[in-house]
Amino acid sequence: MEKTVSNPEVLQRKHTRREFRERMQSGELKACIIPVAAIEQHLEHLAMEHDWRSVCHVAVAVAERLRPHVLVAEGIMTGISEHHMRHPGTLSLRPGTFLTVVADLIDSVVRAGFKNVLVLNGHGGNTAPVNGTWEQFLRMNQVNLHFLCYWDVLTEADAKELLKSGHKLPNDLPGHAQEFETAFALAAFPENVRTKMWTDQADKRPSMATAQQGGEFIKRIVERVTIYVQEMIDGKRVTQIPAYFP
Repeated sequence: MEKTVSNPEVLQRKHTRREFRERMQSGELKACIIPVAAIEQHLEHLAMEHDWRSVCHVAVAVAERLRPHVLVAEGIMTGISEHHMRHPGTLSLRPGTFLTVVADLIDSVVRAGFKNVLVLNGHGGNTAPVNGTWEQFLRMNQVNLHFLCYWDVLTEADAKELLKSGHKLPNDLPGHAQEFETAFALAAFPENVRTKMWTDQADKRPSMATAQQGGEFIKRIVERVTIYVQEMIDGKRVTQIPAYFP
């Protein structure tokens, strides 16, 4: 028996081609979020999927708030993590490989009909390579295309209020497997936090994190990214596409 969908799906991969086609043709779908992150070591206490899991958590929460107008298109889990490769188990793509895949994913959703596309990033190592090529992506796609690290919507005031171990941006927020990321995991997916491992590493700052603290961070992030995407849809946040040389 087929289920009746009262709340349209927010994940692109869950659609049949007919479901996607009809939603796009009706004008219901207004924006697409492409999450990108990494699969890499996160000290002794966090699962390696943390960056990917966290950015998807934010992307889906935003899409749910803006239902039925936003879709999340997950297409790449691994990012640029060469600086973590001394820790076995980390997965890394070469910068050129990563950028090629991101470009192809953007091209795919633009060809599907999206005019508002947000590449939402959850891993610091992806930022500089993407920023270095972003003008080219804008020229190639000619749509309202944005790149945003989800923690960039947080402020120094947020960090000062919520962090116990420090509040300097960007070193302490997001940090790497420190208080912020640990708090996020405790709130959103606590099974990924090995609290017994805190005693086995020299850095004790992650042990200051709490689920309550993480929940407040996530609430603020989701609220602000939701506003960001809504402004894209409403035409209040529009990327200026660089001109071609005459």
